Amino acid sequence: MKTPILIAALFFSGLTLAQQKKQDTAKTQNIEAVTLKKQVFKKQSDRFVYDVAASPVAKGNTTFDLLKQTPLLSTTDDKTLKIAGKNNALIYINGRKTNMDADSLVQFLKNTPAENIQKIEVITVPGSEYQVESSDGIINIILKKKMSDGLNGNMRMANSQNKYNASSASFSANYRKDKLGISANLNGGENIDAQQYVLRNGNASSSNESTGNIDDPNKFIGGYLNIDYQLTEKSNLGLTWNSSANKSYNSTVSLFNTIRSLDPDTQEYNINYTNSRNKEDARSYNNSVNLNYELKTDSLGSKLNVNTAYLNYKRFQFTDNKTFYADALGNNLSIDPAQTIYQNLPQKINNFSGMVDYIQKFKNDLTISIGGNYNKTKTDNDTKNDTYKNGEEPEFNPNHFIYDENIYGFYLTAEKKFSDKFSGKIGTRYEITNSLGTSDNAAPEYKRIERNYNNLLPYVSLNYAINDKNNISYAFSSRMRRPSFWELNPVRNILTEDNYTQNNPFVKASSTYNQELTYMFKNSYFLILNHSLFKDVITQVPLQRDILKERRDANGNVVLDPVTNQPIMDSHKQLRYIRTNFGNKQEMSAMVGVQRSFFNQYLTTNFNIGVQRNVNDGSLSVDPTSGDVFPTYENKISSTSIIIQTNNTIRLDKKKTWFLGINYFFVDKQQIELGLLKNLMSLDVSLKKNWNDWTFALNLTDVLRTNIVEIEDYQANGNYNYVRNDQFRRGGTFSITYNFGNQKVKKVRSIEGASDAIKSRTR
Repeated sequence: MKTPILIAALFFSGLTLAQQKKQDTAKTQNIEAVTLKKQVFKKQSDRFVYDVAASPVAKGNTTFDLLKQTPLLSTTDDKTLKIAGKNNALIYINGRKTNMDADSLVQFLKNTPAENIQKIEVITVPGSEYQVESSDGIINIILKKKMSDGLNGNMRMANSQNKYNASSASFSANYRKDKLGISANLNGGENIDAQQYVLRNGNASSSNESTGNIDDPNKFIGGYLNIDYQLTEKSNLGLTWNSSANKSYNSTVSLFNTIRSLDPDTQEYNINYTNSRNKEDARSYNNSVNLNYELKTDSLGSKLNVNTAYLNYKRFQFTDNKTFYADALGNNLSIDPAQTIYQNLPQKINNFSGMVDYIQKFKNDLTISIGGNYNKTKTDNDTKNDTYKNGEEPEFNPNHFIYDENIYGFYLTAEKKFSDKFSGKIGTRYEITNSLGTSDNAAPEYKRIERNYNNLLPYVSLNYAINDKNNISYAFSSRMRRPSFWELNPVRNILTEDNYTQNNPFVKASSTYNQELTYMFKNSYFLILNHSLFKDVITQVPLQRDILKERRDANGNVVLDPVTNQPIMDSHKQLRYIRTNFGNKQEMSAMVGVQRSFFNQYLTTNFNIGVQRNVNDGSLSVDPTSGDVFPTYENKISSTSIIIQTNNTIRLDKKKTWFLGINYFFVDKQQIELGLLKNLMSLDVSLKKNWNDWTFALNLTDVLRTNIVEIEDYQANGNYNYVRNDQFRRGGTFSITYNFGNQKVKKVRSIEGASDAIKSRTR
């Protein structure tokens, strides 16, 4: 069920993305000894470089597993990647952003073997040429170059067990003959996402408590087809098609609600019980096609890149939410619900994009880059919300919301290597955004929402190699974050009768200013100082107020006043999670770490420890979607927390066929927009066996069962809010990977799609 509060996503936002396949196995043992003696982790200009070629960490792992073990990278929800000091981590391949939507890429990352990776670049402060938002960083995956013609590929099967069993499989093939290259992938599987919630909110006079489970079954299939043809020695033409589908039928939410209200006359609490029974059927489809032309204009590496793309995304969601009066044991008092809400929540997105980049290199180590992009997007959301209550007329609330957006972007950067020790880069990006949201069933003030704004986004970075052991660098960038399309669609996602999330068409873009100072010693030890300022932060804000409802007896009947014979009204607590702009925020962090091998490469370790300070400054008292007034929700609290991450690979035999992995992370409690997020931690263990072209792996996650989200908040006005979300992360996965064919096949060019900047905003 996608509709609940999405607590983890609020903190570890963002969405991340993809990869491809494989590595030479015939020469693996000869290469390993050489590779591990190299500088496997180093700072280069505006990025960190992690050389993982032929490393035992890569073989038999998925791409997602490998990224989790890369220095500066971490994940707390096993779905999204986070760069230290950043929000989201965007995945690039060979300098090009991956051409898939977020949901499909997550599955692709977890179903694609990682043997083909040469190195991973972590760009903590991207330059002006990158279309990134907010404080996003970039993970650039460099694939191995394979030169001969032929066919190769891999097959992978995996089975996982946490609360429920899940299975997945993938098949990849790569073919090259002379000037033609073709690569393809097909992956699929099924799983049930399980969650357990405890929700409490209220004050001394009234409160709600909801406890129960969410089960979301999913069946998915996806893949891609890349065709690359060398027109001449200097030009290439590429076509990429990506497709994915997900079916989630019979998702269920089952919550038991306890509603308390203080009787002002008797000073005793009246307690009512209800059951919320939600069912949802949803399916989504994503198809995109991208055409790329690349022309090399000189021998220095200057080139022209032209992309055009089309993206079509569809999601169909049908829900019915039933509320039953219940007794203290959770038994329904009637077979008929007291209230039923039917919702039809479709989302359709069409996007056309174009992008032109030109890079001119000069002999004096100067590089000038110039380019532009255009995105035209239309979303169509024809929603229906029908409410039926016993003894009352049905209430129908349709809303047809259409959103049109045009984005024009231009950038210019200059990069200069002044000496072997000193280099710098300066640039700027100028973006023009014109958008119009229309709603044919809304109040007059909401029928037409027009936004036009321009942004100038400067960037600068400096890098100085003091000597062969010491390196220092500084970077500054300014970015903006546009709301995702689903955040703008003004619909309610109902959890219980009095608890729901509300999207907001009035959300405006936020601004972010990032600074980073980095020191590197011996290409193994590093210190990173980071500061980010966020203005008009886009987030969910919990607003709660008291509303009056008819008192019910144990059988669900209305209780009447014996004197007036009128229904007795009790105070109930209503909670809305409103998607909106919520003030400003600062994040400051200091991180020290080490990446190196010990004991003749029997132990490879990646260890980071740091401190992060969050400074929040936001308040809200009016629901911007309805104008309803609430007691002020305020978050002007700061927090300082410790973050620890360590990934260790232990070689168990001389032949380098058995490996033990021990990974651990700890995130101290810290203040976020929703309140105080309590500490999170997880211990993961893996065992891997390499045997010729086969790899067998067993991965155990969250062994101590400590990765459970808890958030609590107490307001000065007496309101409190508590959330506990258990996603059953403890589990195990057994996988088998087989590599076949000629392992020297040259990889097809990876091409950045012109619509990539739009895809991350679909979900």
